[in-house]
Amino acid sequence: MAQSDEQEIELYQGSKRIHPKWTKGIFSKWRIAMVLITQFVFLILPWFNYDGRQAVLLHVADRHFYFFGLVLLPSDLLFMSGILFMAAFGLFWWTTIAGRLWCGYACPQTVYTEIMMWFDRIFEGDRAARLKLEKAPWDARKIRIKSMKYIAIFLMCAWIGLTFIGWFTPIREVFKFNMTGTQWGVAIFYGFVTFLLAHIMREQVCKYMCPYARFQSAMFDKDTLIISYDPERGEPRGKKKKGEDDSKKGDCIDCTLCVQACPVGIDIRNGLQYECIGCAACIDICDEVMVKQGKPKGLIRYTTEAAMEKAYPENKFWTRLKRPRVVGYGLILAIIFTAWIIGIMNRQNVRVDVIKDRGVMVRYNNEGLVENSYTLRLLNASNKVQVVNTNVEGIDGIKITGIASDFELNPGDPVSIPVQVSIPPEMADTSNGKSQHIYFKFSYHVKGEDGTIRTFDEKAAFIKGTR
Repeated sequence: MAQSDEQEIELYQGSKRIHPKWTKGIFSKWRIAMVLITQFVFLILPWFNYDGRQAVLLHVADRHFYFFGLVLLPSDLLFMSGILFMAAFGLFWWTTIAGRLWCGYACPQTVYTEIMMWFDRIFEGDRAARLKLEKAPWDARKIRIKSMKYIAIFLMCAWIGLTFIGWFTPIREVFKFNMTGTQWGVAIFYGFVTFLLAHIMREQVCKYMCPYARFQSAMFDKDTLIISYDPERGEPRGKKKKGEDDSKKGDCIDCTLCVQACPVGIDIRNGLQYECIGCAACIDICDEVMVKQGKPKGLIRYTTEAAMEKAYPENKFWTRLKRPRVVGYGLILAIIFTAWIIGIMNRQNVRVDVIKDRGVMVRYNNEGLVENSYTLRLLNASNKVQVVNTNVEGIDGIKITGIASDFELNPGDPVSIPVQVSIPPEMADTSNGKSQHIYFKFSYHVKGEDGTIRTFDEKAAFIKGTR
């Protein structure tokens, strides 16, 4: 009987808990700085007020999105889409230039994993102490240490979950625990997911769940900045023995500290791997070893594949930014950004819908004028009171009634105003048919400011009828 050639392949392989070694160096300081910056934005920024309200608030219930002086409404879908397009092309452009620096320094998964590793180090010690504690039996000391750590993590995750809700509903109400059941559910879910992904799963998210790691190769080329081990300088690797000729071995002493420092547990000396998030922990710790050995830094460093192949000197990396892919992504990003800024600067702060009253087609009023009824739906899309003036044109002798010549429109409050438009009877029976286009003329300016008066028109149909 022929032997079967079938093989069983595991799509997911379980792994032991990774306990990265703490590193000190310039890139470690950059990671700490990025954690502080991103968490200032996420945790602290919602507490700022601007013009009497929360400065940044994506108020889903009221369908108003506030960004300091900018207010976006559902009708501003184009501007909100523009933000997403800028984020996407910005990521593509940055990845083409600098690889996975976003992953290594600013990705939420990386940031919160870094925070969780701070808790590990604070309560359990450095790598050796954590490994020892993990193997130790569950005695009173281990229970005390683990309990204290998980209480701190729980409080952090609770803060994160509540703050997440505070981006979508006033945060001061959230931290007074004045929330609906749905909001409580979302806050608990978000905090739990943060705990699950950042503390329990950690590197498994980057290895198996993150789609970015899979399609990043489509944006990489030989001039993309990556973390690389220099085999020409490092090989053959091995520990230096006393009295041994150093010229027979490379600079790598095979201490494996670069592997111990890696948060995803890979060996960068085996070449670039999709699991590498570009955090540079291996660079920091390798540079420490090189200094102790009296060797120059940079055995592991940020470089490009082309530079490693001696296509150009590494200090000429910036000259490669003119390549078509970088220019293409950058040009698209610049066009979207410019169009977005121009659109925001020129958008109408007062929005109007003119709705014809279909219940009353045409009538004669008490003055004997031919009259049509309309409803003006107005919305102030700014964060300041606007003074609005309304008029109508299109037919000789036309006039509008039912609305004040100048009226105030409060920020964010939709207003419906019934108005009547009338014309002299002699203008009703003409050869132009029973209806004609008329134009509602609107002008507005900020109350109490001598700024620019903006104007716009809205077209409507006036049914003249017959005499």
